[in-house]
Amino acid sequence: MRVAVLAVKIILQFYRDKRTLLLMLLAPLLVLTLVHLILDHKEDSFHVGGYHLPDEMTQQLETKDIKVTQFSNADAKQHIDDDQMDAFISFTDQHMKVTLDGSQSKNEQLLQIITAEGNQQKQPAEISYAYGKEDLSTFDYTGPTLIGLFIFFFVFLIAGISFLRERTNGTLDRILSTPLRRWEIVAGYGLGFGLFTTLQSLLITWYAVQILGLYQDGSFWLVLLVTVMLSLTALTLGTFLSAFANNELQLIQFVPLVIVPQVFFSGLFPMDSLASWLQSLQLVMPLYYGADALQLIMMKGQGVSHITSDLLILAGFTILFALLNILILKKYRRL
Repeated sequence: MRVAVLAVKIILQFYRDKRTLLLMLLAPLLVLTLVHLILDHKEDSFHVGGYHLPDEMTQQLETKDIKVTQFSNADAKQHIDDDQMDAFISFTDQHMKVTLDGSQSKNEQLLQIITAEGNQQKQPAEISYAYGKEDLSTFDYTGPTLIGLFIFFFVFLIAGISFLRERTNGTLDRILSTPLRRWEIVAGYGLGFGLFTTLQSLLITWYAVQILGLYQDGSFWLVLLVTVMLSLTALTLGTFLSAFANNELQLIQFVPLVIVPQVFFSGLFPMDSLASWLQSLQLVMPLYYGADALQLIMMKGQGVSHITSDLLILAGFTILFALLNILILKKYRRL
């Protein structure tokens, strides 16, 4: 009887907490739908540039669903950068030269296809890489994105829980009773938490590069700048969403709705073979811009000019979430 009473108590508790009940039922369906949409394709899609590419080889590549575009010059790296080619093949004096992008792990699959077709043409291939090098591991390719993901996830969670505790233990109420304005409160919390998120970014980036040996072709300080910007975005987002939670469990319920979708659109999974409407969802994912900037720096050695747009968008997200934090404080006090 006592067991039944306890069971009824738990059931009624879930019944009264409609949000928890809905998230338990609907969040897994959302995640499974995303997994289906992103992973339900047979193979990666490739786009190859060519210079004096034989018609027979072009046709053979196209039969394997590889898009081939012919160019009038053999500047491989320029076409890989400007025209977003996965590889560039040039034929000069009966010699085949293959230049791979090198910043993506899927290029190895493409290389096998190209070399197989070259052997059929009886043309040995000279292989080079626009970026990276031949013996990179899967960790080298995914590492930049993973750094961004870990920083974003842990900062979001820790900032959200910390700010939630500030509310539940009465500290925020005491601060709100002072003459401080809402923007000053948000800025103060941001600076306080921001110091520790910066230290976390520095530690994670240093450990991945120096201890784990993650491939890095660009500036370490630029990597740190991007991770700090990403952590500030996660910080302001976490503190904003914590206002809608009454306890840690309710805050964690935001993870499948906020964090998991960003994992799928961060670059860990190939997106170029997906429908355009699905690809466009990554434009509203802060993690996508952080991961893109980290990939450009670490895999391609790019400088500030190539990541400026990513940094500006991350700054825009941070400002947006900070403004929302200021507005949500009206819920507790009007200043």
